Amino acid sequence: MAVTEVENPLIGEITCGTLLQKLQEIWDEVGESDEERDKLLLQIEEECLNVYKKKVEQAAKSRAELLQTLSDATVELSNLTTALGEKSYIDIPDKTSGTIKEQLSAIAPALEQLWQQKEERVRAFSDVQSQIQKICEEIAGGLNSGPHVVDESDLSLKRLDDFQSKLQELQKEKSDRLQKVVEFVSTVHDLCAVLGLDFLSTVTQVHPSLDEANGIQTKSISNETLARLAKTVLTLKEDKMQRLKKLQELATQLTDLWNLMDTPDEERGLFDHVTCNISASVHEVTASGALALDLIEQAEVEVDRLDQLKSSRMKEIAFKKQSELEEIYARAHIEVKPEVVRERIMSLIDAGNTEPTELLADMDSQIAKAKEEAFSRKEILDRVEKWMSACEEESWLEDYNRDQNRYSASRGAHLNLKRAEKARILVSKITAMVDTLVAKTRAWEEDNNMSFEYDGVPLLAMLDEYTILRQEREDEKRRLKEQKKQQEQPHTDQDSAFGSKPSPARPVSSKKPVGTRANGGGLNESPIRRLSMNSSQNGSKSKRDSLNKLSSPSNLVAVSKEDDASPVPTADPVMTSP
Repeated sequence: MAVTEVENPLIGEITCGTLLQKLQEIWDEVGESDEERDKLLLQIEEECLNVYKKKVEQAAKSRAELLQTLSDATVELSNLTTALGEKSYIDIPDKTSGTIKEQLSAIAPALEQLWQQKEERVRAFSDVQSQIQKICEEIAGGLNSGPHVVDESDLSLKRLDDFQSKLQELQKEKSDRLQKVVEFVSTVHDLCAVLGLDFLSTVTQVHPSLDEANGIQTKSISNETLARLAKTVLTLKEDKMQRLKKLQELATQLTDLWNLMDTPDEERGLFDHVTCNISASVHEVTASGALALDLIEQAEVEVDRLDQLKSSRMKEIAFKKQSELEEIYARAHIEVKPEVVRERIMSLIDAGNTEPTELLADMDSQIAKAKEEAFSRKEILDRVEKWMSACEEESWLEDYNRDQNRYSASRGAHLNLKRAEKARILVSKITAMVDTLVAKTRAWEEDNNMSFEYDGVPLLAMLDEYTILRQEREDEKRRLKEQKKQQEQPHTDQDSAFGSKPSPARPVSSKKPVGTRANGGGLNESPIRRLSMNSSQNGSKSKRDSLNKLSSPSNLVAVSKEDDASPVPTADPVMTSP
């Protein structure tokens, strides 16, 4: 092989030609044969070929790696834009020509920017999801669901907004739950204060975090805590209602016992904190310790003490109730025999066969029945009172009509004149009053299947007697007036023949005070007033005698004669319409 390359004198570098020339010189000096020299040169040429081949393989491998890197970068770029969902906001190169390194250089900035956005987005997703997981664990009662993992396949803003919306909903739910917890705790505090219970031990039994020393954000908001709080509040409210009912029963018993034994106000004032809630509703009782157990026990002890004291004062209390019963009967004009009843009460108490409570309960029952009966009689009694008032006005009007000086200018005459006008109107209604009273009385007797008595006298009998007497009186008055006219007729004829002159037989009128009555009995006196008065003085027998006396015709004649002896009134008769 000829040597074609020589040493470059300018560069002074060792080249393949200089090395071959140096090798030729060495071979010449040594005396190598041409065959040996060709063999060595062929070996050198093969070795050079292997070196070139190796370099080509390395270059091809490097190119493949660059292509793979370019492909990976393209795929990563596509994945990132898909995951972030923001392809339109990133300057992604669309260059597919040029060298591989030029294409890599073009993709690298966009890829770097997307990687940074991905890291930020992952942190945002992780923060939101961690908060969501924390709130969910609080709602679930602290159950740990393990570390959360961010799904990097979808990191779009839309998905992030969905998570943030969910977080806001959970935060609102947490706020609402915290508000409920605070309200429940406040209610428990108020109820414990009223019931005299330890608030701290009560609320920490529900959950330790509900202690007031802990902040609001650290309080448990789980479903279990809310349910237990609601149950606690319900239990405390039921306990409050039961205690209030018990306290009101004790207060009522105290008041009844005080009233029975006329307990002084100073002693009653010691239990004002008990009796002040006797008619209060559950929501109105808010004072601290108002329903404490020791207060209820104190009231129970006082009730027991008063019960024992009541047993020792049984006679006094029983007679007090009997007086109340008699007063009800007296107001209702019901006749009773108080002496017999009091003797029976004395015998029952002295014998000791009846429990004091049973005796008082029986008397309370009698009082209740008496009040019911008095209420059922009230309408009729009111009408009886009106009838009695009308009869009294009728009697007054009779006296007023007999007064010849009633029209004089004396002091108070105008008042009597007005009263007379009103009395005439009232008297004209007596017949209707009696008819209505009879109808009401008969209806009452049919409903109650018993006779309606007024101070022991049947009212219907009194009304019938009154009606008969009134009719007889009117008939008698008309007969006497006709008789009087007949007696005065001869005097009238004589006066017309010899002239008018004063009659010496006419009595001189005497002036009577207005409001007094000429007659002392008969119809003009109210029969019920008279019978009621006789009832209180002489008993039932006197009432019957009085009624018989009232119905006696001789009394009516006596009254009529007295009226005839009195001056003739100038006004109309009492029963005529005004």
